[in-house]
Amino acid sequence: MCGILGIIGFNANKQRIINMLKSQSHRGPDFSDYYLEEGKIALGHNRLSIIDLSNNANQPFFSECGNFIVVFNGEIYNYLELKSELRLKYFFRTQSDTEVLLNAYLEWGEDCLDKLNGMFSFAIWNKNNQTLFAARDRFGVKPFYYYIDSKNFYFASEINTIFEAGVSKLPNNEVWLNFFSDGSYGLPNETFWKDIKQLEAGHFLTIKTNHLQIKKWYHFEERIEKLQNHFEPNEEEYITNLLLNAINLRFRADVPVGFNLSGGLDSSTLLALIDQQNIDKSAVEAFTFITNDDRYDELPWVKSMLENKPYALNICSLDSKEVPKLASEIAKNQLEPYGGIPTIAYSKIFQSASKKGIKVLLDGQESDEAWAGYDYYTNNSQNIIQGINSSPFRTNVLDLEFSKKYSKIIYNKPFKNDLLNLQYRDLFQTKIPRALRFNDRISMMYGTELREPFLDYQLVEYVFSRPQNFKIREGIQKWMLRKIAEKFLQKNLVLAPKRPLQTPQREWLSYDLKDWVSSEIEVLKNNNWFDKKQLQLELDLFFKGNNQSSFHIWQWINTALLLK
Repeated sequence: MCGILGIIGFNANKQRIINMLKSQSHRGPDFSDYYLEEGKIALGHNRLSIIDLSNNANQPFFSECGNFIVVFNGEIYNYLELKSELRLKYFFRTQSDTEVLLNAYLEWGEDCLDKLNGMFSFAIWNKNNQTLFAARDRFGVKPFYYYIDSKNFYFASEINTIFEAGVSKLPNNEVWLNFFSDGSYGLPNETFWKDIKQLEAGHFLTIKTNHLQIKKWYHFEERIEKLQNHFEPNEEEYITNLLLNAINLRFRADVPVGFNLSGGLDSSTLLALIDQQNIDKSAVEAFTFITNDDRYDELPWVKSMLENKPYALNICSLDSKEVPKLASEIAKNQLEPYGGIPTIAYSKIFQSASKKGIKVLLDGQESDEAWAGYDYYTNNSQNIIQGINSSPFRTNVLDLEFSKKYSKIIYNKPFKNDLLNLQYRDLFQTKIPRALRFNDRISMMYGTELREPFLDYQLVEYVFSRPQNFKIREGIQKWMLRKIAEKFLQKNLVLAPKRPLQTPQREWLSYDLKDWVSSEIEVLKNNNWFDKKQLQLELDLFFKGNNQSSFHIWQWINTALLLK
């Protein structure tokens, strides 16, 4: 996992590309370099060495013929299988997945994307015909931001990098308004900044003479329709093997690999599947975060899960006093709103892993969307936030002129089934895109790579396509995952209850961090998006005990941090 960037056009020059590389150096602390044709093309790469640690695998990486140049962020997990397929025709001078990716593109063109199992965002420059081809993985695990004007096309792994090239930083008012009004983080091609776009998950682009074309390559909906009529003889065994294979592929690395652990079903299943791998388990370490609050911390369950197992446990503690500094640092890194104190606490894991030299971490997140794990899947509500009974938004604090421009986002509903449409919304338009963005920036902020086996595309497709009673049965959600987990888990193991929050965010914002909260929100009183009086009234109510929800308070803090 790394950082990629580039400029196609008149502004491609040495100083800009160096500034851009510095801006996202945390993504690739092991090596940085660039390719430049002044006034035509600049490609840059920040390398985090994971597979083939030699200098031969550094990027930008050139094809054997010298005509094609790739910058690549991510991992192609099935690179060994693809290499076997390609080696009869191509000579390989490295052991890297980067070279496999480039040769796969040379062999199959855009069709190579269907063969890749991984998380990726890459760009390939064809020197002969002066064309850039760039693509993003199926679910958008790895980011690709871009900006285009009449003369230049800029792209990068992070938004800050594009601003570092001299692009103007202006808020995207419509996206901010939807964030305050209904908690939306923008559509999959949008950002919180005007004219800064995302290449959508499962799409590729080509650009030649500043003419941009974007095309969808991953047709999830069609694949689901085909799979709905396909049933394996032994569904439980088949899915178990998909899970085991997803873990196995994600242990491919030439550096130490660890994993993140909480006390719930997904983490316990991840742990059980790691137990089944033929690896040196004594070299694999576990990480969990705590806030030293027994109402929220899952440490007792985590310790119970690891009892009599060889994995060393790293306990990563977050104290309320650390929040202001970390919140500011993470805001500058994310450059868009993020998930509050849970995200800050989560960052402590990657900070700890980085200090120990562990570059790769597996995580049990991102299973709820395919397996139907959220509470609102059972009541068919249109919520996009788990575990709420009343609205967490306070639109009364918004300026009337600003708020009247609100237009509710209409999400795609490609299926006839209501549950599938809710799952599809969360997978491609709401929950997964924002969670992946939070997680990518948090992990890469400390030069660590996060791998998410529950997002293996073969696993997601098959599970998503199963009938409803396979996912929810007799009121039990993620029914088949629980059934599979039971085969591996200790019979007496008690898991932590499923909860939307694992940190004392509302308590800290109400009491411990009250002065900091007040000072940050004071910043917003000078912003014409807000009604000063209503903002203060709501803040006073929160401090006086109306704090069952702290989501709106975090929204305002986060906004202040980003707009300073």
